[in-house]
Amino acid sequence: MDVLVATEDRPRLVAEAWLRRFNQALAAGDTAGVAALFRDDGHWRDVVALTWRIATWSGRDAVTAALLPAALAQGARDFAIAPGRHPPRQVERAGEAAIEAILRFETAIGVGEGVLRIKLDDAEAPLAWTLMTGLNHIAGHDEESARMAREEPAFDRDFQGPNWLDKRRAASRYDDRAPAVLVVGGGHAGLTAAASLGALNVDTLVVDRMARVGDNWRLRYHGLKLHNQVYSNHMPYLPFPRTWPRYIPKDKIANWLESYAEAMEINVWTRTSFEGASYDEAARCWAARLKQEDGSIRTMRPRHIVMATSVSGTPNIPVIPTLERFAGTVVHSSKFADGAAWRGKPVFVFGTGTSGHDIAQELHGHGARVTMVQRSPTLVTNVEPAAQLYDGIYYGPGPSLADRDLINTSVPLPVMKQAHKLLTAQSRALDAEMLAGLERIGFQLEFGEDGTGWPLKYRSRGGGYYFNVGCSELLIRGEIGLIQYRDIDAFTAAGLRLKDGRHVGGALAVLATGYKGPDHMLAAQFGPAVAGRVGQVWGFDHAAQELANMWMPTPQRGLWFTGGSFSQCRMYSRTLAVQIRAAELGLGPQGGV
Repeated sequence: MDVLVATEDRPRLVAEAWLRRFNQALAAGDTAGVAALFRDDGHWRDVVALTWRIATWSGRDAVTAALLPAALAQGARDFAIAPGRHPPRQVERAGEAAIEAILRFETAIGVGEGVLRIKLDDAEAPLAWTLMTGLNHIAGHDEESARMAREEPAFDRDFQGPNWLDKRRAASRYDDRAPAVLVVGGGHAGLTAAASLGALNVDTLVVDRMARVGDNWRLRYHGLKLHNQVYSNHMPYLPFPRTWPRYIPKDKIANWLESYAEAMEINVWTRTSFEGASYDEAARCWAARLKQEDGSIRTMRPRHIVMATSVSGTPNIPVIPTLERFAGTVVHSSKFADGAAWRGKPVFVFGTGTSGHDIAQELHGHGARVTMVQRSPTLVTNVEPAAQLYDGIYYGPGPSLADRDLINTSVPLPVMKQAHKLLTAQSRALDAEMLAGLERIGFQLEFGEDGTGWPLKYRSRGGGYYFNVGCSELLIRGEIGLIQYRDIDAFTAAGLRLKDGRHVGGALAVLATGYKGPDHMLAAQFGPAVAGRVGQVWGFDHAAQELANMWMPTPQRGLWFTGGSFSQCRMYSRTLAVQIRAAELGLGPQGGV
């Protein structure tokens, strides 16, 4: 007699069948048994749980050779469908129908979480297409245990003693101690890292050279908004209000960051510059030099430094031949604040990324006569709906934000590339009319490496694209001019001369030429030996198929990096915090600090 299985039960039953065999193979140390559970094109991504690394292995042989020894070394066991989380379901990922299940497992030191995907074609004899394993928390050192440890009595009989505010002020001065962690940079990257560290009771100080938390947004150009929607940009522990607009204005973000630091009890020193640090191998700590507002230098001795100065923190000011002849004002986009002063005047904007387009549009709106100078091909996509396709996991009803984040982090790079190719093809179809108009005026377009679109451009170089919010139409209609850099002969005092002999006047040149990566200042801040040891930061480490030296131990003990989009910082801030907590407990590759 045939047994009928309800359709909604099938994903759970298929996942459970795979997990039973996987647990049996792990318990037996059976290499062949593990190999038999993965497709030839299978992938395993580990986020600290089994390897203390963030790394991806692709192909059945590579997965088996890495996964089984790592799982045995960490005592990984009891893989199961995670109770209380979004149940197994059928989904489409990278154009493939698949069963997707959120997992829970245990290791010798803590509790893990993960995601399993099985292609629907393999459901009768389940084979893993992708497996992700992540360390959720260290046993006994989870966020709830940490919260209970800092819980105070309901009331204090000594009403004259220090209250909450007195204690907060005293703690933030660091008069009698050094923080365990010094976070350099008080933007969203630094604050999310500090919030996650604070949730695990890791004493953390954030320093920022700006006058106020949020000034890194507050002081940017007048019309700036986030270019992806609010749903993917929430901060950990304190999501944005449901009443907020989809595209958040810069000043709203700035004020939120300031209030977030207060609400999350983050110790922040503003008007404080990080002047560099040297590592004391014997004491296992840094000597970090902090220049305060009065010019004095205070030396702190944290065990860890987290650099959160943005993946695009240092302005890139290229050498542009003959620019020194130009008698007008030259300013990098990071210093451009308002277009009102340039009403009626001719202006050049060098660069055709997001900042270049937005600044050109703002100047045009204030009545300036704007000409954009394109230096290299640029990816252009309408801000909606096309640009938002890549964040589809965050839209509509379904899993919780925590589950969506886990699903997002579980996609290995090769599968992500395939998904992004499909999404980029969709976006080009949606944007066909606008793209054709840009090509007619000679604008040079490109669509990312192998047609993978803007997200991987951001991860590899931090820019090189524009989310169109109206500037493309101004270019197409000729209301903003366009010059190709290759057509420039030389600058003059009053503008620039083209190779065909024409002269274009200008009073302002805005260099929207991007930013240098986070490794740019390493030698100046930590010395050439540390810079050489650490190497690349951000951009892809193709051997590991991951961003280089982000959110995990670098080759320099006690030095960490965080950065990226709001969603990346939210997703990986806990990963970073759990590793630093582990190090403080004497665990992991940096344990025993």
